[in-house]
Amino acid sequence: MHRVLGDRKAVLILLGPALLVYSLIMLVPMVWSFGYSFTEGNTVEGFTGNGLDNFQRLFSDPAVRDALWFTAKYAVVVTVGQVVAGYLLALLYVFFLKRASALVRTLVFFPVVLPTVAVGLLFQKFFQVAPQTGPVNSLLNAVGLDSVDWFGSAGHAFWVLIVMDIWRSMGFYAVLLFAGLVDIPEEVLESARLDGASGLRLVRHIVLPMSFPVLMSSVIFSINGTLKVFDSIVALTNGGPGSGTTPLTLYMFQTSFTYGDYGYGSTIALLLTVVCLLVTLVVFRVSRRDPTEG
Repeated sequence: MHRVLGDRKAVLILLGPALLVYSLIMLVPMVWSFGYSFTEGNTVEGFTGNGLDNFQRLFSDPAVRDALWFTAKYAVVVTVGQVVAGYLLALLYVFFLKRASALVRTLVFFPVVLPTVAVGLLFQKFFQVAPQTGPVNSLLNAVGLDSVDWFGSAGHAFWVLIVMDIWRSMGFYAVLLFAGLVDIPEEVLESARLDGASGLRLVRHIVLPMSFPVLMSSVIFSINGTLKVFDSIVALTNGGPGSGTTPLTLYMFQTSFTYGDYGYGSTIALLLTVVCLLVTLVVFRVSRRDPTEG
């Protein structure tokens, strides 16, 4: 293996095609989009350079601030919900259900493979208020509470989005974290139990530190996906009511393809790229810390 990796020609042959495909699909469009950030116009009218006007507009645009705030709020809440729910399910699989967990894992994972549009329509029906009352409002009425127009305000729509995205993705994180938990040596757990560790103490001092790497991987997967959320919001609220549930991705899409302002849309895309990069660097920095310290 060392002889192969030390041969530059062999490395070029092995990695060259993959790097070429990656460059054509990812790097070239990124550089192209960055170039559009210094222009205005579209493919019909043509493009003209406008210097730093798009960046000045970016920092003074209240819609960008609202979209950035919604994106950050959504990413934090959904990431915590996905990883915590997935970790609790993984603990359930390993320490309680054990070999009988296969059926439960399959059922919980099933929403992951459902089309986003289908899930969005399902939750629209669940939280519907008119013309036909959905199951959620029917339950509220049954206990003496008034129906709630869940999609009539940004606050209510936000929490419906949170519930939907955690429900449809927690099965994936449960399986991912389950794979990390089953790799913990059984003799280590038995030794801890003999020393008196059980329940939360066992999880806190043994299971959590030993599963920390896969836990941080789950956080990185989740935070990058939630920062770039698009399909679930389009399927459920389409950014409404008004622009109350509009993230940066949807605002970028609307600016570029609805209003035909490719230059400013590329500037918003650049902002999103920088945010994703900074958040990933912070998570990597945190993941280097020893979880047993402090």
